[in-house]
Amino acid sequence: MPSWRDHFLLLARYHAWATERLLAQHVALLDDDAYRRDAGLFFRSVHGTLNHLRVAEQLLWFERFARGVSPQRQLNEEVESDRARLAAALQEGARAWGPLIASFDDARYDGQLAYVTTQGVPQSLPFAATLTHVFNHGTHHRGQITAAITAMGRPCPELDLVWMLQAEGAKR
Repeated sequence: MPSWRDHFLLLARYHAWATERLLAQHVALLDDDAYRRDAGLFFRSVHGTLNHLRVAEQLLWFERFARGVSPQRQLNEEVESDRARLAAALQEGARAWGPLIASFDDARYDGQLAYVTTQGVPQSLPFAATLTHVFNHGTHHRGQITAAITAMGRPCPELDLVWMLQAEGAKR
């Protein structure tokens, strides 16, 4: 039976793979109007949703897990207006989760994560379940972006975990 660490290393690998694939093979092909237009997403545009992912995953959750700090950020803030720099930051941030997860000792996964919410409320949640949330959150918003790209008449990005596993198996 795989360990928590193995499970989360798999999710981190998938997270980096799916982020790279979405950005490089699909988002990069959008013209600036399509990229920035209101596509009916919770954070309106592809750009707004990618900025949200940068804030939530890297500037909030990563800081909470890696350093035990809870920066006060707005979930809808635009932290990067330049789309190439935003894409690079998202890819770099996605790759950072694997080494962080590898650094946790096994007991950490059975513990709690204490942090302060964006509304300033102290919170303590199960560590492993909250780490699962981080990767689930990324999958959720990549799915929204995928739907928006498809609605724009573009090819649908294939981002299923099994696609990554199949690609890895083919390399072996």
